[in-house]
Amino acid sequence: MAISVRSIEPSPLMEINTTPLIDVMLVLLIMFILTVPIQTHKVPLDLPSGGTSVLERQDKNLISIDAANRIFWNGQPVADLATLRQYIDLSEAQAREPELHLRPDPATRYAVVDAVIAVVKQSRVTRFGFEGNERYAGIF
Repeated sequence: MAISVRSIEPSPLMEINTTPLIDVMLVLLIMFILTVPIQTHKVPLDLPSGGTSVLERQDKNLISIDAANRIFWNGQPVADLATLRQYIDLSEAQAREPELHLRPDPATRYAVVDAVIAVVKQSRVTRFGFEGNERYAGIF
């Protein structure tokens, strides 16, 4: 009886181990997510708090925006944002600065409302309020 002895050698692997590559890619992805700055699309605006109700005051100016994204100053159409800024500056020059109210239509694009609020913020209006917010109470 003869016993044959074979040497048992592992055969070479023909595949690449991708587990370390996947780990490195996940770490890089997490680092990329953490380093990307958060995008904010808001205009900071200091609103008045407390005091008398907005509806009690009679001296006010109203900026309204309709569903077609047209801007109105006290019911009169405004050509552009520069003209709106001039109206706001004229109202600030009065002895008693009137309140400025904004009433956008629910179908108005956010970008238009944001641009109007940015103009108000740049003009440094001290009394500003939103009208008609009760229309949105059931939406959210």
